[in-house]
Amino acid sequence: MDASFFQDRQVDQPLLTRRDALRWSALWGIAAAGAGCSATGELISAKAPETQIAEEGATARSPKKYKMKKSINLWAFPYPQRMSLEECFKLAKSAGFDAVEVNYDLESDLSPKASEKEIRAIGDMARKIGIEISGVCSFLFWPYPLTSNDPTIRAKSAEIAQKMLLAANWLGTKNLLVVPGAVYIPWLEGSEEVPYHVVDKRAKEAVAKMIPLAEKHDVYLNIENIFFNGYLLSPPEMVSFVDHFNSDRVKVHFDTGNIMPFQFPEHWIPMLGKRIGNIHLKEYSKKGTDFTIESFRPLLDGTTDWPSVMGALEDTGYESYLTFEYFHPYRHYPEALIHHTSDSLDRLLGKGS
Repeated sequence: MDASFFQDRQVDQPLLTRRDALRWSALWGIAAAGAGCSATGELISAKAPETQIAEEGATARSPKKYKMKKSINLWAFPYPQRMSLEECFKLAKSAGFDAVEVNYDLESDLSPKASEKEIRAIGDMARKIGIEISGVCSFLFWPYPLTSNDPTIRAKSAEIAQKMLLAANWLGTKNLLVVPGAVYIPWLEGSEEVPYHVVDKRAKEAVAKMIPLAEKHDVYLNIENIFFNGYLLSPPEMVSFVDHFNSDRVKVHFDTGNIMPFQFPEHWIPMLGKRIGNIHLKEYSKKGTDFTIESFRPLLDGTTDWPSVMGALEDTGYESYLTFEYFHPYRHYPEALIHHTSDSLDRLLGKGS
């Protein structure tokens, strides 16, 4: 139809409100896309859309309830610039999280400078607040890769990894995220190139040396899949790497966002199966991204098929932590990101009303 349709008629009904117009335009768009139109504009093949529009005022969430725990990485908080570790734990608790994943670095409360007593006190503080420590994570595997061509750097990396393992035990968590190596690190200026077969050999040697200490202190070495490090970029590669050690101490820290540039997490999960020891939920958008960490988004603001991801995780029997990882605390009112993430996780898990 064209504009003359309206020009030649007197309309007695009141104009649509903006809300009505948006609702009807949305419904028409879905109908047109799902059903198709004939040459005369008539709808044909009236196919119902797979996703129904919720009634106005309704709160949409997964109809299936899942048993996983809600966790969030400390990088989502303005720590240590604007909030203390205690304030972060209290905010996470008030927002409805079960746990926080902490980060080990060279300068913070959790670093080589901290004594065993000080690290144990962090775990005690978290438990007193009512927050679990879901695991220990670190960026230090990038400046100090376990597979570096420089033996001095490899030795330093092994030393840091050992300290992180002990810190995990002192904190009261069983999970240590391990980045086993890299062929190339594109976001690190001056990154070296290491042949894949060399990375594979060095990574297996490094992880094997960590297993006795992991067994002694009851810590799992969870191998993370990374985007653009050139190593372990497919499910068969990851399965082969983990199974190589024949040890229950070596598992997978599966990151949903790290493989999203070219793959899909719901394809990986069934193949990894019971090897999954911990989870990072990173939201990612395939729309107009630059293939860096800047392309990660707040949870649900991306293109991840979360219902398929959650269903795949349940099929493996996974019931542990789902940890949101994000690197950009909000500049203003940073609490909003924490509460938004908690609400988003509730929707994924089918919690609340």
